[in-house]
Amino acid sequence: MVAADSEGPKDPGIRMFRRERSIPLQGSAAALCNNLSVLQLPARNLTLFGVVHGPSAQVLSAAPDGVPLAQRQLHVKEGAGVSAPHITQVHWCVLPFRVLLVLTSHRGIQMYESDGSIMVYWHALDSGDAPSVQAVFARGIAASGHFICVGTWSGRVLVFDIPAKGPNIVLSEELAGHQTPITDIATEPAQGQDGVADMVTADDSGSLCVWRSGPEFTLLTRIPGFGVPCSSVQLWQGIVAAGYGNGQVHLYEATTGTLNIQINAHARAICALNLAPEVGKLLSAAEDTFVHIWKLSRSPQNGCIEVEHCHSECVSDTQVCGAQFCDPSGSSFAVTGYDLTEILRFGSV
Repeated sequence: MVAADSEGPKDPGIRMFRRERSIPLQGSAAALCNNLSVLQLPARNLTLFGVVHGPSAQVLSAAPDGVPLAQRQLHVKEGAGVSAPHITQVHWCVLPFRVLLVLTSHRGIQMYESDGSIMVYWHALDSGDAPSVQAVFARGIAASGHFICVGTWSGRVLVFDIPAKGPNIVLSEELAGHQTPITDIATEPAQGQDGVADMVTADDSGSLCVWRSGPEFTLLTRIPGFGVPCSSVQLWQGIVAAGYGNGQVHLYEATTGTLNIQINAHARAICALNLAPEVGKLLSAAEDTFVHIWKLSRSPQNGCIEVEHCHSECVSDTQVCGAQFCDPSGSSFAVTGYDLTEILRFGSV
C-alpha cells in the first residue's frame, strides 16, 4: 500500500480551471453528502442540475454559458404523517434506452422522466421491521444495465428492473451485503465481460461490497470498514475509489479488495467523489472547503494503480456538500454548498 498527500500540482503557477458563471438556486443545498447530480444533454446543448433542500428538490437546466433556462420543484409524494419528510438524494440514472430521475426520501423512492415532468413509479418504504428509534430512508442511487439500484437504511439494496419505456417497473431483487445504512452506490458498464465487477456499494460503517450485475446480482468481495463512514464511492476500470469521514480517499482493486493507495486528501470529512470516465480524473470534495482533482491510471509495467494530484479549488467560507464533473472528459465541474444559494461552476482554462 502506498500513502499519498494532497501536495498540489507540480507547477503552482498553472491553473487548470477557472470560475465561470454561477447558476442561481431558489434556496440553498441541504447539508447532505453527494447533494448534486448533473446530466449533460449534448444533443440539446443543455446541462441539467439536481439539488436537494428539505422536502423538495430543484431541477434546473442551463445553457453552456451558465444561463439558467428552466427550473422545476419536485416534492415528496404525499402520504400519512404530520410533517413532510425530507428528500435524501436526487440522481439521474442513464439506462440503455432511457434516462430516469430518481428521488429518495424518508418515505420512499420516486422515479421521474428525465426532466422531472412525469412521475412514472413510486415505491413506498416498509418500516415494519425497523426499530422505533431508527430513521427509515433510502439513499444511494445508481443505474446498472437496465436496472436501477437504490440503498436503504437497513443495509439492503433494492434492484428495480426498468423497461425500455412505460411505468411497468418491477422490484426484482434485494441485495443483502451490509449491516448498516447504505451511503452510496457506484457502477460502471461491464461491456459484456463475464465476471467483471461493475457495482460497488458503501455503508455507514465504511464497509464496501463489490458486485457483478446481471439477471441475478452476485457478491464478489467484501472490503471491511474501519469505523469511519464511507460517504461516497466511485468505480473506474477495476479501481474502487472510496471517500471517508476522516478525509482520506482509498483506492482498492475491485476484484480482490486489496488496498493499493491511501490518500490523505482532506482535513475534514469527504462529502462527494466523482469520476470523469473518459480520462480517469477523480474529483474529491470535503467539508474543509476544498475540491481536489486527481488523475488515476495504471502502471504500464506492472498494472498497479497510480495517482497524481492535478488541481485544487478552495470554496472559502462554505460547507461543500456536492460536487460533480459536468462532462465525461472532466473539462468542467460544479459545486454546491450549505447556505449557498447558487451552483458554482468551474471550466478548464
